[in-house]
Amino acid sequence: MDIFSLFTLMGGLAFFLYGMTVMSKSLEKMAGGKLERLLKKMTSNPVKSLLLGAGITIAIQSSSAMTVMLVGLVNSGVMELGQTIGVIMGSNIGTTLTAWILSLSGLETSNTLIKMMKPENFSPVMALIGVILIMASKKQKRRDIGRIMVGFAILMFGMELMSDAVAPLADMPQFSSLLTAFNNPLLGVAVGAIFTGIIQSSAASVGILQALAMTGAITYGMAIPVIMGQNIGTCVTALISSIGVNRNAKRVGIIHISFNIIGTVVFLILFYGGNLLFPFTFLDTTTSAVGIAFCHTVFNVCTTIMLLPFSRQLERLAVKLVQSEDKTESFAFLDPLLLRTPGVAVSECVSMTNRMGELAHKTVLLSLEQLYDYNEARETEITENEGKLDIYEDRLGSYLVQISQHGVSMDDIHTVSRLLHAIGDFERIGDHALNLQETAQEIHDKDIHFSEAGDVEVKILVDALSDVMDKAFRSFTGNDDALARKVEPLEETMDRLIEEVRMRHIQRLQSGECTIQLGFVLSDLLTNFERVSDHCSNIAVSVLEEHDASLDRHAYMEDLKTDDEFNSRLSKALNKYQLPNA
Repeated sequence: MDIFSLFTLMGGLAFFLYGMTVMSKSLEKMAGGKLERLLKKMTSNPVKSLLLGAGITIAIQSSSAMTVMLVGLVNSGVMELGQTIGVIMGSNIGTTLTAWILSLSGLETSNTLIKMMKPENFSPVMALIGVILIMASKKQKRRDIGRIMVGFAILMFGMELMSDAVAPLADMPQFSSLLTAFNNPLLGVAVGAIFTGIIQSSAASVGILQALAMTGAITYGMAIPVIMGQNIGTCVTALISSIGVNRNAKRVGIIHISFNIIGTVVFLILFYGGNLLFPFTFLDTTTSAVGIAFCHTVFNVCTTIMLLPFSRQLERLAVKLVQSEDKTESFAFLDPLLLRTPGVAVSECVSMTNRMGELAHKTVLLSLEQLYDYNEARETEITENEGKLDIYEDRLGSYLVQISQHGVSMDDIHTVSRLLHAIGDFERIGDHALNLQETAQEIHDKDIHFSEAGDVEVKILVDALSDVMDKAFRSFTGNDDALARKVEPLEETMDRLIEEVRMRHIQRLQSGECTIQLGFVLSDLLTNFERVSDHCSNIAVSVLEEHDASLDRHAYMEDLKTDDEFNSRLSKALNKYQLPNA
């Protein structure tokens, strides 16, 4: 083996890592927010979490990405620490699939059909199909599938380069004498951990070990400790991602590395203790790529079975190692780590924006209550909520812009657009809620009373506004375009009611039934009612735009004037919120 073989080995590793990254990112992109929604729904017990962790890791082909995702979700306050334990264990099992795929390279047969199962034989065809999909397809989903296929082909090309580079080692006596050092289990664990920690990919580390196994110089006794070390080394990514996050998120990384270290220590004691009592003759037998994949799977499965019943103890250990100085949790916001999985980040932004919408809705309702039953505690809550809405808009807006700069699917792009539109409307609704609170305070402090007719009219407006908000916010939270279409007739009803109330107030001013001071207060109320209603209309239209990318906001509003369904709903709303005869 000369210097050029070393260059080939390094190049092969580079192709392998790049192919793995391309494939993993494209798989994550296709999955979108489904991963995050599954994580929330299926982490109620350790077994479900275990299966989910294995399934998602198989889907995205990266246990490191899975763990980083968990750190981000815990740091954002979306998941509890205990929910992540089973997922981490499952991801260790899921990552073994890569080794089995790579082991197919060692198939030796003259059967054409079986030969086609060898990745190096079918990966060029996958690369060709993938490139055609990327270049010729107009649909984003098909291009993503193409990238997955090209990523896999690059990965397998890297594996082939590494195998070719290390093939001459089989004939080198120096290499054989060097490998004898790996008969020391502790050295094997250390080498596996350090090398995997450097390249931050257990799949690549196992791939290199499989390539070395193809030379016929690796025995089971050498391979098993290295495999154990590789599982420890892959925790480096999680530990790096834990820098700068809250204490609970740091504990995710601690659980990951504790799980692998405890499993390795126990396995070393039991395995090599058993070897002393009942010598395992197979340890001196040379292994193959399939043997490496088998050992990798057995170790991870056995470690998981052993430690799954002790999930609570692992959680307590992490809490003890990373102690919390304060018991109060800070106001949780989206973690930058989630940007590594843009689909999950988008889904979390949807959840966060829904919370912002609920807060805006609640704040307006509190302000409306102040008009009839003024309360200082409620005033404080309204003011605090308005401040929170400002923070939501600032941080969510910045985060959504960052997501747009990462690779996201077309569906996610439409979702991001809806969220960007909505957060501005939610923030403005909060401002109008504060304005209504100030008007209510003026009514309370100056002991102002509307006329009997004026009081009835304001109550009808409040009911109509509550209806508009209910439908707009529910359509947004549920992403329900059918419900969103019911908002505009109510918004038009609000506009007509407000105009009619203004006219009636002028008539009462002229007849002396009302005062100028009441007129100023009523004008403030009507202006804020109208603005909140307008923002509800914007929210509903943003939902419709996500469902129909070709929808033009202005053209939609114009077309409604001649729409029979709209006019029918408008007529019903006008009848429902009809003002009493003047």
